[in-house]
Amino acid sequence: MHELSMTGVPALGAVAQDLLAGHRFADGEGFPASYREYVSRAGFSRLFGLWLVYPPASDGFADGWQRRASRLTESFRQTYAEARTEEFDWKIEPDGDWSMIDGLVVFAFSENGDALLWDTRHRAAGEFDVYCSLRLDSLHRLGASLGEALPRLRKLSRPFADRAAADIECLTPARL
Repeated sequence: MHELSMTGVPALGAVAQDLLAGHRFADGEGFPASYREYVSRAGFSRLFGLWLVYPPASDGFADGWQRRASRLTESFRQTYAEARTEEFDWKIEPDGDWSMIDGLVVFAFSENGDALLWDTRHRAAGEFDVYCSLRLDSLHRLGASLGEALPRLRKLSRPFADRAAADIECLTPARL
């Protein structure tokens, strides 16, 4: 991920380092290494001119993993639960299935209403598969880690990625 260009100053002081290192998912493991590497480098950021990546936020800061990503995950799951009831099977196409919905967790969200999610049901080499849900109306597998997903994500992010000042734009997190 060091090959990504970056502009701005990372607000690493606003990242809850204890939570970044100590959070555990249902499998007893922590955040994937690719995400930890990204957050440790960029802090609060916009990726490819479009994606707001949510790091664990220190007390007093908004839009972190604990609050914003958690609410987005709840909203995603509710949207998909309703879709399943209505038998809107197209919502899980082309790469998903209904059994995975409760294991998907939002870690980034686009300014267009798209979600980047981890499939937390299983890991390979410490990483979760990364999925994209465009407008919460589809499930596309992008890769076996954030690092592997980046080339496909860059393509999905056009034209925003092409117009961005850098691949990663460091942001100043809002205080609560």
